[in-house]
Amino acid sequence: MFRFSKAVLLGLFLCLYALAHDDSGIVKYSSVEMYKPTPMPDRIVLTWEDNPATTQSITWRTDTSVKKAYVQIAVANASGRDLNPDLFGAKTIFFQSDINQAHYHSVTIRSLDPNTLYAYRVGDGVNWSEYFHFKTASSYPEPFSFIYFGDAQNEVRTHWSRVFREAFRDAPRASFILHAGDLVDIKDMDSNWGEWHEGPDWVNATIPLLATPGNHEYVKYSKAKRTAPEISAHWQPQFVFPIQDVPDERLKETVYYLDYQGVRFISLDSNIAQEEQVPWIKSVLENNPNKWTVVTFHHPMYSPGTDRDNPHLRKLWKPLFDEFKVDLVLNGHDHVYSRTGDLAGAKVENVPNGYQQAYDPDVGTVYVVSVSGPKMYEFTKGNYAKKILEDTQLYQIIDISDNDLRFQAFDATGNLYDEFKLKKRKSKPNQLIELSKKVRNIN
Repeated sequence: MFRFSKAVLLGLFLCLYALAHDDSGIVKYSSVEMYKPTPMPDRIVLTWEDNPATTQSITWRTDTSVKKAYVQIAVANASGRDLNPDLFGAKTIFFQSDINQAHYHSVTIRSLDPNTLYAYRVGDGVNWSEYFHFKTASSYPEPFSFIYFGDAQNEVRTHWSRVFREAFRDAPRASFILHAGDLVDIKDMDSNWGEWHEGPDWVNATIPLLATPGNHEYVKYSKAKRTAPEISAHWQPQFVFPIQDVPDERLKETVYYLDYQGVRFISLDSNIAQEEQVPWIKSVLENNPNKWTVVTFHHPMYSPGTDRDNPHLRKLWKPLFDEFKVDLVLNGHDHVYSRTGDLAGAKVENVPNGYQQAYDPDVGTVYVVSVSGPKMYEFTKGNYAKKILEDTQLYQIIDISDNDLRFQAFDATGNLYDEFKLKKRKSKPNQLIELSKKVRNIN
């Protein structure tokens, strides 16, 4: 008769327990499988390269078996089977990512009617997406809203997606969505872009977006983290922005402007060729027929983050913003929230960065820094801003109507944190009206 020691029996028990609770049957998808292109269109995005009232640009991705791609589009009606859409061929380019090969397709539909709802779908003639709606802008100044996000960047699928979706719940009729750079962390990693597309999902196919590049759209992923001379290879295949008379070829589709219902939106590239952009900025501001001007670029003019000041931007660009009284500047990069405003006699010097309060009532420009992803930094001590907040994911909704601009900042759960209004005044700077009930200051 065999006898087993207690040690042997214990070992046998542990082995059997491990086998009974073995989770090796759970399959973890690799990024290659998760983000593999197919003949079915995915990563569908709306942007503009021209007038938002009469054009619409559409991009999407398939595998390389799709050689010819199309858009079907018609004025939307209440009976889908009676759409009778027009057919437009798309431009197709080959794209080699770090994990797959794909075709990106793009088309700009022109001669659309302003202020009109359209239905469209994309495909190869056999494999079609579902129909989506978009609405063209009005040719005239009319009230509208847009959503603004700071850096998404890290853990985008896990933690940024809910922020995007909460913003969409709050503003489902937003005219467009503005991203202030660092959409992803590693610029040429397809899985990073795959995660970024997963968050908005179909919303990107029905609400257009504007985007300005961040340093992580330029930084080459290496131990040295050295700046690469080119923007992410993914940028231009998936986003179609205006190609304008910029001073440097590298700035095409990163430096541009669009006019939307009485507002000029300007994207600048704070990563490269900052000085070369100065004449272009002056021309675009000087020849601006719109009542409102909103500028976005990634690195803050006034940085709330420790050791992250950008004095060269203030030296180069701020004089033009002051001269032409830019209304609102939207930034990212510092992974905190900061918003300038009149401190009404409070001690305003920011000693570590050497500048005083950033709001000048004789100019009226409001500067905002925000973050939408989970990566956070700490503040520099010192008080230069009206509202500051750290360790909080946020989204912002901006409403513009005639002489009023209303700005609201919400946290990831939809709680209102900051609110103000800018009111246009004849021959005077904007009036800044604080609507937040309390000002939080961590100094």
